Formats: sequence, C-alpha cells, structure tokens
Amino acid sequence: MPDSYILLPFIILFARIVETSLETIRTIYINRGHTNLAAGIGVVKVAIWLLSTGLVLTNLQNVLGIIAYVAGYAIGTVIGMRLEDRISIGSVVVRVFVPGDPQSLMGRVGEMGYGITRLDGTGYYSSPVAVLFMVVPRAELKTLLGVFQSEYPHLLYTVEDIRKGSEESRIFHGKRKPWWLRLFGM
Repeated sequence: MPDSYILLPFIILFARIVETSLETIRTIYINRGHTNLAAGIGVVKVAIWLLSTGLVLTNLQNVLGIIAYVAGYAIGTVIGMRLEDRISIGSVVVRVFVPGDPQSLMGRVGEMGYGITRLDGTGYYSSPVAVLFMVVPRAELKTLLGVFQSEYPHLLYTVEDIRKGSEESRIFHGKRKPWWLRLFGM
C-alpha cells in the first residue's frame, strides 16, 4: 500500500475539519450581522474546500479519503461551534425573572459592571416579578451565568443574541480584557 493511500485521508480530514469549522463560524457571524468578518472567513473557507474536495474527487478509489471527508464535516461542525463560543464576538440580551425583591441581585450584578433595566410584571400563573434586562458582551456572559448558577440557582433567565444594536452607549462598565485576548477566548 503506497504512503499516499494512508497520508491522503489525513490531509483530507484535517482540511475538511478546518474548512467546516470556518463555515460554521462564518454562518454564525452572518446571522449576527458581521458582514466583513464573514466574507473574510468565506474566502479562506472556499480555498480549503476546493483543496479537500479536489483531493477526494481525483482519488475516488481511496475509500479512506471519502470517509475522512465525511468525518471531517462532523468534527469540523462541533469544533467550529466551540471555537465561536470561545471567540465571543458581539453582545447578548440577558433577561432575568426575579420573584420578590430584586435589589440584592441588582446590587450584585451592578457591582460586576453590568447595566440593568428593571420592569415589573405579572403573569397568569405567577406572582408579581421583576424582569431585569441586561445587554452583556458575549465574552462576559460566562462570568454572569456563573454567578446566577452559584448564588441564585433557582433564577429563571434567558439569553438572546443581538443581531444589530446602537453602538454609541456603553453597555458594560466593568473591567474588560484587551481585544486581542478576547479574540482568542481568553
């Protein structure tokens, strides 16, 4: 068996993982409105796709190459989603439903640097609640949710991506990491 018969599937697998990871990230950025970033990623993705697809089509007798191509797609999708979570570009809206007095939670979250908007609400099946809205940088979301889960485990909250929003106001007043560290999910 020639070395290329074994080496080729590894090249195809690696290329396909990288290409599919980039495609997953690109799709997420398109949905969030990051046009230029998505376009730049798309250029690299297509170049790698041409390479990996060309290798498979010119070596159809290499069954391991075909399997590597298919497996690379699945692995790349998972890796792409995890990478995007680490990169954390943009902001999210966090909606918190607090039964009773929300002052202690508002104080705790406010100390962390998050701006909060409070609305009072009632529901058909629930007692009156305070609904707290926060616009949070995605890079800071894990910290905020960690506080919710450890200090307020019975809290109901939702998180929603923001596609577009005004960029003139400051939404986070805490200490932010440098952009280059946030870019790599650190």
